[in-house]
Amino acid sequence: MYPVLWEPLGFAISSFGVMMAIGFLVSERVVARRLAEQLLDRELSSTILLYAVVGGVAGAKLYYATEVAIRGEMSFFPALVSRAGMVWFGGFIGGTLAVTLATRIHGIPTRAVADAVANAAPFGQACGRVGCFLVGDDYGQPTDAWYGVAFPQGAPPTTVPVHPTQLYEVAWLLLIGAVLWRRRKSSPFLFAEYFVLAGAGRVAVEILRVNPSIAFGMSGAQWIGSAMILIGGAAWWVARSRRPSAA
Repeated sequence: MYPVLWEPLGFAISSFGVMMAIGFLVSERVVARRLAEQLLDRELSSTILLYAVVGGVAGAKLYYATEVAIRGEMSFFPALVSRAGMVWFGGFIGGTLAVTLATRIHGIPTRAVADAVANAAPFGQACGRVGCFLVGDDYGQPTDAWYGVAFPQGAPPTTVPVHPTQLYEVAWLLLIGAVLWRRRKSSPFLFAEYFVLAGAGRVAVEILRVNPSIAFGMSGAQWIGSAMILIGGAAWWVARSRRPSAA
């Protein structure tokens, strides 16, 4: 574990923050290449990145603060301004809304950006999950397997080996990224495919996580992941049905 990489002038630089920054930069480069492939200005990727960072961080913090306030663990405002707590689903929702707004304001084709983001997001998320592993956050249930990892400085700390679910997600996200990259020119709706695959991965990994169930034995993340599968599947089917048939 390396929760803090260095402390210049007493200010802690967290490994999660560094990996999150790397994830945004990696995503920006992928988006730039995809925009160029679609004959759009690749420099627009910097604009998209700015909106994604602001919307993603705000959404992640708002989701976290709301969640812990509902559970009674902390009041909303202290949770909002704390350095801890970044929930991926909140970041995804906030980033999606912000990038959609960017396409409207700057006159960028929304569909083209959505498909570019579908190629970029898995790689950016994988970087973020590496950061989670380095700080000992979002780990799974205890395990006797040889690959179990203890996080004595984690959030929360544990000296018992647990499933490193962060790394499971990294592997899944890299696989998603590779599959979607191969399908970027043949898919009827690439963002919908990303939606389905990302949702399926979250539903599966939550089986090994320690999040409490909220209904029918499923955690909140599993319910949201299931909704992503349904929405993405429906959007893909509609896009496929409207796609012109080859002559």
